[in-house]
Formats: sequence, C-alpha cells, structure tokens
Amino acid sequence: MQTKIGIMQGRLSPPEDGRFQSFPRNSWRQEIARARDAGLDYIEWIYDEYGHTANPLTTEEGIAELNALKELYGVATPAICADWLMDFPLIRCTEQERLQRTIVLHRLFRWGQRIGATRLVLPFVDASSMHTEEERHDVLRVLEQALPLAEETGIEMHLEADLCPDDFARFLAAIPHSMVKVNYDTGNSSGLGYIAREEFAAYGARIGSIHIKDRLRKPDGSVATMPLGQGSADFEDVFSRIRSIDYRGGFTLQAARGVAGDEVNWLRQQIAFVRSHWD
Repeated sequence: MQTKIGIMQGRLSPPEDGRFQSFPRNSWRQEIARARDAGLDYIEWIYDEYGHTANPLTTEEGIAELNALKELYGVATPAICADWLMDFPLIRCTEQERLQRTIVLHRLFRWGQRIGATRLVLPFVDASSMHTEEERHDVLRVLEQALPLAEETGIEMHLEADLCPDDFARFLAAIPHSMVKVNYDTGNSSGLGYIAREEFAAYGARIGSIHIKDRLRKPDGSVATMPLGQGSADFEDVFSRIRSIDYRGGFTLQAARGVAGDEVNWLRQQIAFVRSHWD
C-alpha cells in the first residue's frame, strides 16, 4: 500500500493576514477540493485562536458540512493540530488558566472523534516550549489527565517538542502509555541541528506521525523554512531511519510556501520530492 501524503491546513491557500500557518477562515472549504487536485490524501486540521470562531469543528452544522465535503472530494482528516496551545500554552500560566486551557484540549478529542481523527498533535515548541523540569511536570500532569479521554475516543496524543533526543526520551519514559506518541518534525530537527540517527535511537519506537519540512540552520541561531531539499535536513538519513522503525503512518507536508495562488502546482512538486525519497 502506498504511503499516504497529507498537508497541514492553510498551505493550500495564500497566507491570511500575513500568518505563515493558521486556520484558513476564508478558504477552508476550497482547500478540501484543492487537496484532491494536488493528489493529497488528507488534511491535518488546525484549531487555533485566529480561526476559532470560523472553524467548523465547533458546531454540529460545521462538522456535518466538513464531513460532507470530505466525502465529496475523497479527502480524510486523520489529525488535528492543536495550534491553539501555541497561543495559550499549558505552561507559564496560573493553575486556573491551565484548567481552562485543559478544557479546550479535552473538547478537541470530542471534535476529533466526530471528523474521524485518530491523532491530536500537541505542539511544545516556540511559545509553548518546555524549558524547566517544573514545566515538564506540568505538561505530564495534563497528559495523564487526558489519557482516559484519549482511550475513550481512540485519539492518540502526538507530542511535537524541541527537546534534545536524550531529554525527550526521558520525558517520554515518564508517560509510557500507548496513546502518547511522538510527532517527528524533520524541519524542527534540522533547524535545531539534531541528527536523525540519534533521535531515532533515543525515541524512534514512540514515533507515531511525521511532519515533512526543511529548515536552514544559520550561524546566528535563527532558522528559516526552505523548500524541501534546500535546507539542512539530511533526507537520505531521515528516510533511512524512518524505514528502520517500519513506519506505516503518513507524511504531512509542512514545507515552505511557494508563490501565492499557485499552491496546488507547488505542492505537487513537494509531493514528488517525498515520493522520490520514499517510494
């Protein structure tokens, strides 16, 4: 069976309000048709603060419309990316704020179940990055509290973190549950200067989903997202390591944007890059 390739929502439309990644308030319906035209199998749905009042996940009518469009165009939604947690992190907040944010997290499980999602990607990078042991402990508490709901809905929690391989492995060892897995991001790793063989040796068995992008590590410590193959990611090593864990999941494209308005043609090129390295 050919590996499924999907797209992070919003990449099938020009950026809205200058946002590199966000829920496309104005074009989420059109993106489902464009995904089919580009040859994509699925969309990783975004829930964020910017788009929350227009996101169909939040209403019965919206979910019904989304599911009808998916069936019409043959596009799946197996994942929700909880970018809302980038706006309202589970750390560096009061206990009351954490409780309120956890309620939103729990809602995402219910919404995900309604659209056929099997994983919830939780970002712990950039604004929500874990820097201290106390912050890691706070996140572990939230994850442990969500485990019964994950089991009930059948939706795994996939953690996207910028911890170094050894630190991430220690963090995962503290919650050795089958519903908690890793979302491996090739661009985050290349931008941080991590080496795939070391990452996979540390926690490869826990990888449940993969984001494909490329970043260029710069001497000043900044990172820039690049077209696939033009950044610092060693894709020969990356795909070799992915094969070594007998990975059966899909690849979600999160590559650099091309010319606004030409998203479908640009993504066909990015799909071809992935296929050439994988198939």
